Amino acid sequence: MAKPLALTSGEPAGIGPDIALEAWRRRGELDLPPFYLLGDRTFFAERAKILGLPVELADAAPEEAGAAFANALPVVATGETATARPGQPDDSSAGAVLASIRMAVDHVRQGRAGAVVTNPIAKSVLYRAGFRHPGHTEFLAELAADGGKLPQPVMMLWSPALAVVPVTIHLSLREALAQLSTELIVSTARIAATDLKAHFGLGSPRLALSGLNPHAGEDGSLGREDIEIVAPAVDILRKDGIDARGPLPADTMFHAAARKNYDCAICMYHDQALIPIKTIAFEDAVNVTLGLPFIRTSPDHGTAFDIAGSGKANPSSLAAALRLAARMAATKPQ
Repeated sequence: MAKPLALTSGEPAGIGPDIALEAWRRRGELDLPPFYLLGDRTFFAERAKILGLPVELADAAPEEAGAAFANALPVVATGETATARPGQPDDSSAGAVLASIRMAVDHVRQGRAGAVVTNPIAKSVLYRAGFRHPGHTEFLAELAADGGKLPQPVMMLWSPALAVVPVTIHLSLREALAQLSTELIVSTARIAATDLKAHFGLGSPRLALSGLNPHAGEDGSLGREDIEIVAPAVDILRKDGIDARGPLPADTMFHAAARKNYDCAICMYHDQALIPIKTIAFEDAVNVTLGLPFIRTSPDHGTAFDIAGSGKANPSSLAAALRLAARMAATKPQ
């Protein structure tokens, strides 16, 4: 039997608890693999009551979650209590959020769970509690450190219609341009190609690298970065045996006909990657962290404080994240 997935609680005042409860309630309809929720069972029971959801909760160890899943949502206690009400972020809940993430990673690295699936966090709340990372991705890289050496985490947004990887992630545009380099593009694309082979059944992934500037620089008339930074990266990747093409004009890369020519778009900065996928696949896009020694997926949306506790939150992206995590975990030795 495949190992259950470890699902973090996410920001307690957001929709993470809502979609976790709703996903389990609709587990058959959504074709979900077994998972367990990390956190405080009393808190989740109270949220289910607020939502009016008839969800049975059961205290469980990771090893018991698979058997319990059919009849109850397994909850593994973290020892930290969340206090936030829906839509009302509470700084005192930061400890519960971080404990949930740490424990999920521990369980996967110990072989007790098949993958980590994370619910959305509110970075502003965590920052006030001393959190020093730009986001989930960078925190997970620290938790994955082996002997003090941090892996390079690569963020991929995946959907059946489109997969994208931003080379620079949670940076201002000015800082992203300063950090962009041929070496960073190459290392990012190599990790993407490796994990697409390992977990997505692609024998020779086709990578399309966007240009940085409008029209990929228009032969240098709109900036030389595409000639001096992006094009050399494409040449190196091709010499590695990776099917890479570019730099391509970003404004023509994402229409339906263009998407048939590649498996993943490697984009130079955050919005260049995320705007098209959130336009094309807002409900079913999944955030996947590549380059880690464990599998991690997440729904591709935020905490949505405005609808938390209202019953309006859609679990589709979380369901897609759970299904993709199970699919990726099936490629790993059990």
